[in-house]
Amino acid sequence: MPYDKYETVIGLEIHVQLATRSKAFCGDDASFGGEPNTHISPISLGHPGTLPRLNKKQVEYAVRLGLALGSRINLTNAFDRKNYFYADLPKGYQITQDRQPICIGGQLNISVGEEQKNVRIHHIHMEEDAGKSMHDAGEDYSRIDLNRAGVPLLEIVSEPDLRSAEEVDAYMSAMRQLVRYLGISDGNMEQGSMRCDCNVSVRLKGSEKLGERCEIKNLNSMRYARRAIDYEVKRQVDLLEAGGRVEQQTLNFDPVTGVTAPLRDKEDAHDYRYFPEPDLPPVVLTPEYVEKVRQGLPALPWEIHERLLSEYGLPDYDTNLLADEQPTALFFLELAQHTANFKAAANLIINKIMPYCNDTGTAITAFPVSHSQLAAFIQLIDEGKVANAVAYQHIFPVMVEHPERPPLEIAQSLNLIQTSDEGLLEKLVEEVLANNADEVERYRKGKKGLMGFFMGEVMKVSKGKADPKVVSGLLRNKLG
Repeated sequence: MPYDKYETVIGLEIHVQLATRSKAFCGDDASFGGEPNTHISPISLGHPGTLPRLNKKQVEYAVRLGLALGSRINLTNAFDRKNYFYADLPKGYQITQDRQPICIGGQLNISVGEEQKNVRIHHIHMEEDAGKSMHDAGEDYSRIDLNRAGVPLLEIVSEPDLRSAEEVDAYMSAMRQLVRYLGISDGNMEQGSMRCDCNVSVRLKGSEKLGERCEIKNLNSMRYARRAIDYEVKRQVDLLEAGGRVEQQTLNFDPVTGVTAPLRDKEDAHDYRYFPEPDLPPVVLTPEYVEKVRQGLPALPWEIHERLLSEYGLPDYDTNLLADEQPTALFFLELAQHTANFKAAANLIINKIMPYCNDTGTAITAFPVSHSQLAAFIQLIDEGKVANAVAYQHIFPVMVEHPERPPLEIAQSLNLIQTSDEGLLEKLVEEVLANNADEVERYRKGKKGLMGFFMGEVMKVSKGKADPKVVSGLLRNKLG
């Protein structure tokens, strides 16, 4: 099939669950988990006579995200009722924002391979979540957990600027990184803290007219989103090439079969019978409030990334790894205050500290060794007192177990301090050459790559204590 005749057009609606202590419109616990139907109250259950009240943290977090994305903050915004029936929607409607969302416009830059792209934001609005329905195999009924009902959400609606599953992956990843940096959500897709609806359509390349779109609901995994989009694009192209037409539908993606299937015909705004929420007044913000939130913004991911590149001279690979999570980036910046060898600091974090934290489940903020001790460890190597491999293999593990012990003292106690005693090292070099006469002959006949072999053998017999520079000079002299 001529798939290359078509262009994919994708717009995303990302739902971000906010890290507030309480729900959007009542004081119920908003944390993840808990026994089913325990984080509830008459308000979140929508009992008659109950009234919502606004969570001001939700407003602050919305403004924080809007400012980070360059959105215009709507100083007067309002809530609406979106009416539809789900078994896990207790009130029979959702409190959301339709006519006057809190943030308008904005953009997010993404990287796909070597290419950079700006994805435009249409708007961001505040709303509440529904509960959770569980459909277990073998049961002819569904279970409903309303713990999540009423949890505060931000919905980030993009323009249809994405053109592939890879771009969707990059956009979702960049948005997850941003909300984590801002401290407004943990972005945990596995727990439903971040999920997306994908509006997918196809059109002939060169056409300006958008095709009929289908919405794939509630994708809570990057891998599922990629698979769902790839399948749906192929389905739509196959349908058009066969002479059919794409119907506007809401689809479900089955990760087991890898297939999208219709849930219902796609609703338009009038199907939800939006009307102003009568129990909540408009939210009126002042420029002074917005400026105060702006002043409280942390350094953003792209700012940290640029700083690591330009100010600290790190390569792209190191920068991407260190800037991916804010705590790791801040850990590096703090360590860089104690040492001038920024590359060695990055290597230490990437090769030793991050693996240790991953293996032990330790947050990098709780890593036991102080920044000053880590800087002393780097200095020990830089001054040539201990070989890099020896320090990583033998000294670092002891520092983690005994963070109060200085690395120099550990090196001395383990007899690891490098020696540059030429007399002693000359004897070791002669011993290695005598024991490897065949390799010496091959070296002298032109096999110059054997120099590394001889270096390794000398380091081995010296138990890593030989100064490599002195050994290298002695070997060159002895080998002619």
